[in-house]
Amino acid sequence: MGHGTPDNMNWVRLLQKLLLVVHIRQLICSSVQFSIPEELEPETLVGSLSRHFSPPYQLLTQEFLRMDKNTGNFYTTDEKMDREALCPAETKAECIILHNAVVGPSGDLIQFPVIIEDINDNPPHFENSEIHLRVAEDVTVGTSFVIDDQALDSDAGRNGEVQYHLKGSEGVFSLKIEEDGALIMLVVQRALDRETRDSFQMQLVATDCGVEPLSASATLIVTVTDVNDNCPAFSPDSPRSVTIPGDSPKNTVVTQVRATDPDSGPNAAIIYSFSPKVSERAKKLFSLDSLTGSISLTQDLESDSSDELVLKVLASSHHCPPADTQVTVSVLPKVNQELTIKIRFIAEHQNQTMVLQENQHPTVLAVLELEGDSSFKGSSLAIEGEVPFTLSPQNGKYLLSTSKPLDYEMNSEHHISVVVHTRSAEGSVIIPYRRVVTVLVTDINDNAPHFVQSHYQLEVEENNQPGMSLLQVSASDADSGHNGRVSYGLEKYNPAIFNIDSITGKLSVSVPLDREQQCVHKLTVFARDSGSPPLQSMATVSIHVLDQNDNAPVFLTPHFIFFIPENVPTFSQVGRVEVKDPDEGENGRTEFHVVNSSGPFVVDNTQGTLRTTRNLDRETEDRYEFYLLARDHGHSVALTSTARVTIFVEDINDNQPKVILPSSNSSCLTVSPGTPAGTMVGKIYAIDEDSGLNSEITYSAEAPEPVQNSSPFKIDSRSGNITLSQQLLHNDLGMHHLFIVIRDGGKPAPLYTTVWMNLLVNDSTEPCHLDRVPTWTGTLNLVQTPSKAPICDTETTRFAQVILLIGLGMMLASTCLFVVTAICCMKQRRRSLKMNKRAYSEENEIPLRLKDKYYSD
Repeated sequence: MGHGTPDNMNWVRLLQKLLLVVHIRQLICSSVQFSIPEELEPETLVGSLSRHFSPPYQLLTQEFLRMDKNTGNFYTTDEKMDREALCPAETKAECIILHNAVVGPSGDLIQFPVIIEDINDNPPHFENSEIHLRVAEDVTVGTSFVIDDQALDSDAGRNGEVQYHLKGSEGVFSLKIEEDGALIMLVVQRALDRETRDSFQMQLVATDCGVEPLSASATLIVTVTDVNDNCPAFSPDSPRSVTIPGDSPKNTVVTQVRATDPDSGPNAAIIYSFSPKVSERAKKLFSLDSLTGSISLTQDLESDSSDELVLKVLASSHHCPPADTQVTVSVLPKVNQELTIKIRFIAEHQNQTMVLQENQHPTVLAVLELEGDSSFKGSSLAIEGEVPFTLSPQNGKYLLSTSKPLDYEMNSEHHISVVVHTRSAEGSVIIPYRRVVTVLVTDINDNAPHFVQSHYQLEVEENNQPGMSLLQVSASDADSGHNGRVSYGLEKYNPAIFNIDSITGKLSVSVPLDREQQCVHKLTVFARDSGSPPLQSMATVSIHVLDQNDNAPVFLTPHFIFFIPENVPTFSQVGRVEVKDPDEGENGRTEFHVVNSSGPFVVDNTQGTLRTTRNLDRETEDRYEFYLLARDHGHSVALTSTARVTIFVEDINDNQPKVILPSSNSSCLTVSPGTPAGTMVGKIYAIDEDSGLNSEITYSAEAPEPVQNSSPFKIDSRSGNITLSQQLLHNDLGMHHLFIVIRDGGKPAPLYTTVWMNLLVNDSTEPCHLDRVPTWTGTLNLVQTPSKAPICDTETTRFAQVILLIGLGMMLASTCLFVVTAICCMKQRRRSLKMNKRAYSEENEIPLRLKDKYYSD
């Protein structure tokens, strides 16, 4: 076991040599490499091994490249090379793919590298679409802030180097790039003020350095944070003076001072306090809320005389001197004499509240009278605020009336504030006296229901479930009670398949909808209130039925039959096939396919026609049968149908007759002089591959009439049989050359072919032989009429004699015909009288022989 046999030793040496050759070959190939740009189109020539190695060639790794085994050229395949996908971990370094190939007659194994060159096919990209920075408003101009979010570019080299610039910074910020783009900093160029502008939004644009650079951008949002750089200040509208009654109760809010600080958050917090200079009496009488600035009474006032107090208020903030304002509080003496307003109601009233129906014309509601101490003079009543009521003075009293019709829906309850303005006899000012008069407005049915929208539109797919809810209409009525209770319904002319819930307004359909029957349904919905009389309004509902692919294409006929001549050119139209699909859009768009056929036909889907793909030959194939498949473009499932197609190829006269017998123009037959007349001495046989009239063959012997008439041979035009027309004479001895024309029945011009029938009249029994083929010296136009030229090169004098005899015969025949006609005319006159007597009876009578013909069994 420890020692190998000589055969094993030989295999070991052979394997060592093979490995050595492969190693040396791979060392040689280390200098062979190719560089290929990524993303090349398929079938692009990218290199060749023919400069380095001899054929044949075989590429062992077929991914991305294929190699021509004869030329050694290798091309890109349909699978494009993406450098970033092939070398994701080395996107900034060289991307190399090793390929193995077998080359040369000896089948050497080589390995060569392919360097995938980068193209600028990837733009830079930011991980986040928004970058946020916070900068304090008191930052020094020139301060830099690092932007952590940088753009990445997966390309290599210059294509992956990124440059940055700002857009929309308005000169407030700039960029500073350090460490070859590894560090991006935002530099403040102008002083910031949060109170003027608290944020900046700009675009950070990253652009690569490719020949055709690509770019991307991210939104850079800089938020300016607040610092306490502003102090409180009292607002211009903060009250400076206020007047209160002398009998105001405790906790009455006298006024509220207001101060503002432009800062934000804690920096804008304001503390209110009384100045130390405020009198002790004012401090005991008033309190100040340190947060809101409200000034309130700390006790009840009982002042019979006028008084005036000055309050100095401070507004303080951190690190700021306090702002101050001064409020003067005037205290009026309390009222000792009371005034009253006496009301005498005219309108309907309940518990001092008047009740008035809406929409009435201006109406007097009550009479108001002012009662009080006679020491008050110059008293007057007035209505406070803007209300639809008026007070009219009349003989020391006041009439309270409506100024316009009241509307329950706008306001169902009015509170009229009647005030008294007066002065006492001593001239002191009296606090205005108020009395509130309440008027309730009752509703009438003066508002029809109002739909939320006057026109509803919805889309519903056909073949819906029966009873499916479509939508809910909604209407409101501004009236109240029964007047505002709304019910819904459909107009009578609407289709019965639609229903609406009278309470909820939900519209439903009771059956599946069919778009092919009706694609749009328009309904009229009414909303009616319960008033007396009821009011109603209308709304329209448009229901668009969406198509489903529920109809297969239907051919106009299950069997199409077409006829086409065989000589039409390629791509000629055979006929139109029509199909109908009542669906719409892609569901109704159909295309045709020829199935179960390898025939020369294709469907032109743009025009819906069948066309030929090559030339037709009826003699090869006279009929084609196949099936057409019509398929729609339904999104979920395509529906199909089929139709049978039969195409008959019509014949055209495109084949000449082919002569079978005689076999050649040199054939010759011997005829014995003693052959009886009527004997068939020969036969012409030809075939025509066309059909119909185009294949019907006639035979004729072409020669001048005298020669034909004197020839002892004749040919049957149908069968082609050549017979002896008369007994052979001594003059008939010798060679007879018959020039036979074989014509078909094609229209408009028949096709023909010719053949020589050679007959030797001789007693000899030796085989007939021709030294040369006869020559036709007549006209070449043999299509319609026989030629008038002689059959052979020699002419005879018999032709002139025959012509003369024919002429004399025609003259004699004409004379005889004239005599017979004259005799017949004379006999006809004699018989005319006899014929008139029985003209009527015999005019419609059928002769006996004809009767037998028509009526015999």
